[in-house]
Amino acid sequence: MRQNPQAPRRVVIVDDHAIFRAGLRSELGDQVQVLGEAHDVDTAVDTVRAAMPEVVLLDVHLPGGTGGGGAEVVKLCRDLLEQITFLAISVSDEATDVVSVIRAGARGYVTKTISTDDLLDAIDAVAEGDAVFSPRLAGFVLDAFGTSGMAEDVRDEELDRLSGREVEVMRLIARGYTYREIASELFISIKTVETHVSKVLRKLQLSSRHELTRWAEQRRIV
Repeated sequence: MRQNPQAPRRVVIVDDHAIFRAGLRSELGDQVQVLGEAHDVDTAVDTVRAAMPEVVLLDVHLPGGTGGGGAEVVKLCRDLLEQITFLAISVSDEATDVVSVIRAGARGYVTKTISTDDLLDAIDAVAEGDAVFSPRLAGFVLDAFGTSGMAEDVRDEELDRLSGREVEVMRLIARGYTYREIASELFISIKTVETHVSKVLRKLQLSSRHELTRWAEQRRIV
């Protein structure tokens, strides 16, 4: 539970699902002051700059921009990081998603299974300058910014070009999944899978599925 609650924290909610934004606003109630909402990269940047909240609750996988998702929002607001704090809140617990948004400048990363009280505590903590992570995610950050072998893998500049969803598709391609199997696994259409694969190949300057598989294996992210 929150200890000694002060004035409601001023927040902006960024998520591409309207029902999640509405649910989060309802759950947080009057314990925060929601200054605005956004559903994609471009509107997020505009809303954050206009509202100047204390904390931005940021989904990792967002449409718009150049495909960088939540990490791209943070990067485009990097000049405001002394005044605004970003707290990622996502269904994803993939190391690449966690590390990319933290590297961009977010102060914390929690999953959407978090309780309301814990989320309120996390909002307070990052607003005060602390870093907050869901328990199993902290290890990813320690690995990435510590001395373990994973550090070089997740700091790969080429990997940083990919959005979280593109990394998911890339990993499944490298594991030998068909487009149809990937579509079923990620609950997206086959055409969307094809679009993601094309973007991945273009961003990584690769020409075939075989080259993509070898690229992923070299980085031990299969």
